[in-house]
Amino acid sequence: MAFKGRAYRFADDINTDEIIPARYLNTTDRKELAAHCMEDADKNFAKKARPGDVIVAGKNFGCGSSREHAPVSIKAAGISCVIAESFARIFFRNAINIGLPIVESKEASKGIRGGDRVEVDTAAGVVKNLTKREKYKIEKYPPFMQKIIKAGGLMASIKRGSR
Repeated sequence: MAFKGRAYRFADDINTDEIIPARYLNTTDRKELAAHCMEDADKNFAKKARPGDVIVAGKNFGCGSSREHAPVSIKAAGISCVIAESFARIFFRNAINIGLPIVESKEASKGIRGGDRVEVDTAAGVVKNLTKREKYKIEKYPPFMQKIIKAGGLMASIKRGSR
């Protein structure tokens, strides 16, 4: 599975309150969550981001609370993939569970700048910075994770498997 888009760059330790502020946790409306995605880290992010774009961040992306609203808001905003040096473990699990592809790569995190065109292939295990013509290795998604992402999340994957 490959994802291609423009990169939006964020720092280390982006927490779930910066991804989706607590003042919006009273809704499960995906459009509403998307409209406020990354609002406390970049107030204009939701207006700038386009379907297929990629978030690139430093260490410990998604730290803080265990709320699923955070990866849901990112996916609902049309972000195709998140690349970071590292992720908070609960965020990593929540992202995969809702079908949001995320990959860890110190090299990609350090090498990709905001505005760069990026292609991520989770099956082949590579991130390409198309702007800089650089490649970064990532861990390939195992088949079961590819199935979950392709289905749109864990529950959707389970439902498909029962048919």
